[in-house]
Amino acid sequence: MEYSNRGDVPVQKQTTAPGKVGRAFRAAFPHTLPIFAGFWFLGISYGIYMNVSGFSAWYPLLMSLTIFGGSLEFVAVSMLLGSFAPLQTLLLTLMIQARHLFYGLSMLEKFRGMGWKKPYLIFGMCDETFSINYSADIPADIDRGWFMFFVTLLNHLYWVSGATLGGLLGELISFNTEGLSFVMTAMFVVIFMEQWRKERTHAASLAGVLLSAGCLLLFGADGFMLPTMACIVCFLTLLRRPLEKGGETP
Repeated sequence: MEYSNRGDVPVQKQTTAPGKVGRAFRAAFPHTLPIFAGFWFLGISYGIYMNVSGFSAWYPLLMSLTIFGGSLEFVAVSMLLGSFAPLQTLLLTLMIQARHLFYGLSMLEKFRGMGWKKPYLIFGMCDETFSINYSADIPADIDRGWFMFFVTLLNHLYWVSGATLGGLLGELISFNTEGLSFVMTAMFVVIFMEQWRKERTHAASLAGVLLSAGCLLLFGADGFMLPTMACIVCFLTLLRRPLEKGGETP
């Protein structure tokens, strides 16, 4: 707070644009540090996995920069190595990323009036970024638009840099990478366990396991993914109200 020449009348100091941007960056950065650790580990694993699968370092760089889909990027490796199936690829992508539809609806009000930042905020809204931007207690003197922009940008850069570094390490360092592809399975197991801990009745998780096992028996390992995702979506849609009453969050 500053005072006028009279010495007794407070005058609000106007914050310059660079100062506003800098304060928003300093406020956003600590929120992203836990994401940095996870994104770098998974990103490096993804880059090495891409290299082991026969792709140069340019692939993880460009895919992490443009897709920024986390689990979808791991799945995309098998899509690129498999036969040409655009419809199946489209449907599988929609199934994996369908949760972002609900993220977007939840952020409609928060993104209002963001101007040129809004398209990038929509593009970069991964799970972790959504969690921070939706729930963070942003101080009144911090610009909300710049805060959410820097959270999104930093998380994006963490993932891109980790994936690129992994791709380069895969080309420069020779080591035994047997079993590295299991990182995707391990990631989904951790996500499942975290969701299990948050649930009360575990009905949704158990349904997912049982439906997956049933579709695997019926359609085989090569064709069970899409039927499984369709069955899970139908199950959660039809039983949404009973699950919510039981404390579940489908």
